[in-house]
Amino acid sequence: MFNNLIPKIFYARLQDGLEFFVDGLGFAILYQDARMAVVARDGAKAYIVESPESAALDRPELGIDTDNIDAIYAEMCARSRHLLHPNSNSVSRKPWGSKEFAMLDKTTVCVVFREWPSER
Repeated sequence: MFNNLIPKIFYARLQDGLEFFVDGLGFAILYQDARMAVVARDGAKAYIVESPESAALDRPELGIDTDNIDAIYAEMCARSRHLLHPNSNSVSRKPWGSKEFAMLDKTTVCVVFREWPSER
């Protein structure tokens, strides 16, 4: 019955969120007003909200599952290498089984791209 979990991510400045998700990660803007934007790419979607008060309280880490981590990594390196997370800047297999790398914006919002092994 559940289809998607859509996070709301708070930024002190809406433009900072758009720079990360649209310019850096290749999301498209589905809706935007002065304080909020809805961004999407493939099956992933997020609400980017300007709220300095809420942004000061939390900088989230988000995960995006993919079925082609190597292609996503190559694209992110070509698009915005400067956003690769310093502690996860290459694709590596984690002890829990997934292959991962991460992107980090200037406000420390982190997006982890993850590919799980296919079930056999």
